[in-house]
Amino acid sequence: MKNRRTFHKFTYKDSNFRLCCRDVLRMTDEIIRQRTILEEYIVRQPEFKTSLVPLRPLQDAPEIAMRMCRAAMDVGVGPMAAVAGAIAQCAAEAAVHEGDEDVIVENGGDIFMVVSNLLSIGIHAGPQSPFNGLAFRVEPDDTPLAICSSSSMMGHSMSMGACDLATVVAKDAALADAAATLAANLVATPEDLEPTAARILAVPGVLGVLLVKSDKMAIQGTLPELVRNADSDTLLKITRDVNSQQL
Repeated sequence: MKNRRTFHKFTYKDSNFRLCCRDVLRMTDEIIRQRTILEEYIVRQPEFKTSLVPLRPLQDAPEIAMRMCRAAMDVGVGPMAAVAGAIAQCAAEAAVHEGDEDVIVENGGDIFMVVSNLLSIGIHAGPQSPFNGLAFRVEPDDTPLAICSSSSMMGHSMSMGACDLATVVAKDAALADAAATLAANLVATPEDLEPTAARILAVPGVLGVLLVKSDKMAIQGTLPELVRNADSDTLLKITRDVNSQQL
């Protein structure tokens, strides 16, 4: 019987994490370090924090800002649309660099993982969604992999759409995060699902897209296998922000 994974909750400023790794302190130190680097960079380029369109980074920008700017440019959004995914991947890469072979970082619904055993990731599209009984079945060979989600209805991030759930799969977590943000912005009605999925899938580096609005779902591209979610505690594992009023 394989060992069950142990997850640790960690909150830093306005970010809420669930972490699975061998050395939690090493990972939390990296999260704080990357957040500090980013905050110091924003002092030098204040528009980085507020821009809703892509920005050219400063010539000496740190790696995390460069990743966010590249993702924003590819997707067509502001760089902060990629922040949660970028930090999640940086933290996971720090653990992998230390030799850890089973690493999962969730940063408010944005997940980056490198796993040695099968992983099931539940889908949550809001209260009473008919799709909440589904999960992604992630095989070790699928990883490293990012599965990032955005919602117009849950959480505190600004959204210009009315999408219940926008999930994007990519190898780059900053890209997946930025693309999920754009997808949530573009979906206002069920009729928007398929054209939005096609637009997001056309972004270089995006592997697959899953979108939910009301009782309709659109799936395009290559995603981990969708299976029945056998975990009855999925709702308890959501990294709910204190500013979010909806689950």
